[in-house]
Amino acid sequence: MHEISRRIFLKTSGVLMAGAMATRSFGAKLKSRQLSFSTLGCPDWSLEKIIEFAKAHGYRGIEVRGIRRELDLPKCPEFSSADRIAVVMRQMKEKGLRFVGLGSSATLHFPEGQERQKHLDDGKRFIDLSVKLECPYVRVFPNNFPKDQAKEEVIDRIVKGLDVLGSHAKGSGVAVLMETHGDVVWADDIEKIMSRTTSKQVGLVWDISNMWTVTKEPVADVYKRLKKYIHHTHLKDAILVEGKPKYCFLGKGEVPIFEAIDLLDKNNYAGYYSFEWEKMWHPDLPEPEIAFADFSEAMKKHFSGK
Repeated sequence: MHEISRRIFLKTSGVLMAGAMATRSFGAKLKSRQLSFSTLGCPDWSLEKIIEFAKAHGYRGIEVRGIRRELDLPKCPEFSSADRIAVVMRQMKEKGLRFVGLGSSATLHFPEGQERQKHLDDGKRFIDLSVKLECPYVRVFPNNFPKDQAKEEVIDRIVKGLDVLGSHAKGSGVAVLMETHGDVVWADDIEKIMSRTTSKQVGLVWDISNMWTVTKEPVADVYKRLKKYIHHTHLKDAILVEGKPKYCFLGKGEVPIFEAIDLLDKNNYAGYYSFEWEKMWHPDLPEPEIAFADFSEAMKKHFSGK
């Protein structure tokens, strides 16, 4: 992990790009080059601190993956009643922010049975909360290809799960986005799944690092195949140590992250560039105050040079 000057921590970057907030309809155009971060990177922060920091550092969106280590978002006190939600929404709008995604743990590879139904029900609960928060997306996982099960059957279950959740979201202004995650990181598999879904409420979260650190597939080829499905991104960089990613600040690792960002920008990507700093899972990573400030500054510097 590279050292970061304390000046980056103290310096607040200006808002990168101004613009009107988009409507909540799936596929609605957002002002490009807007930044968000996942609360996975600040597991011990209050929502008030998250909002204040996002505003101060030029972010326009917040992706919620837990608040104070509670990952089951419908159970968070901040979202426990209509009155509490109204307070939160007022705070967000006063700061010119919006919720841009809710990170569920709903996982779709399980066979029929109690476990599968639990995950589908969890996805539906997150969709319902997303409506209340005026949030356009709910993230779900594909997620594994168990070695004792036929791959085509697992793919079929993932597709059916996406369609079930997409049907639940129909007419709500919320879409269900499958993240490139787990075993589902090869472009062939992802394209097959996405092409077979029938719900118009289904799309993709492109996590470049999740894919590249495993497959090494050229990001230009991946983007060409998946671009019509991509509505949100997870951005992070990493150095490979014994074949496993060790996360680092943007541009300091081996992931061709800026190549992917430039592909998105060149093709008028309309979503958010969302920083996923996995502090929750890797507590040894630098603190969120440093990491979030560095990401904002790195993105501002990159786009200013274009």
